[in-house]
Amino acid sequence: MVPDRVHVLLVEDNLADVFLMEAALETSTVPIELSIARDGVEALEQLRAAAATASLPNMILLDLNMPRMNGFELLAVLRADPALAHLVVVVFTTSNAPGDVKRAYMLQANSYVSKPATFAEFVRLVRLLEGFWFGAAELPSTYSR
Repeated sequence: MVPDRVHVLLVEDNLADVFLMEAALETSTVPIELSIARDGVEALEQLRAAAATASLPNMILLDLNMPRMNGFELLAVLRADPALAHLVVVVFTTSNAPGDVKRAYMLQANSYVSKPATFAEFVRLVRLLEGFWFGAAELPSTYSR
């Protein structure tokens, strides 16, 4: 069942990638509310505030290479926090190094995708997210409607 609205937190420090993902998500057939955090510290602050008001995102798109707190560090903190451990985390990174993929799954990432190189590929990725995560999979009910 396609949800009425999906709240996605994009954790990304690269402004060009933020722009491309924002534009690609605007093409989605599913209404998406997008929040952005520039690094793991900012994401954690947003998530803890959202947990207090029952307005957690349905999905996190998580870059790995960021200042202050990288994606691996944030993922480890999320999985150790009972209030945040259930969140769907899709690692969204330029790295396709086997060690990074393995480490992300060891930290219980829900999925691992390499960042597209073009806008058309970003749109294709959004279609794939729609089809599986927003269409077929059940997402945790963490977002109050």
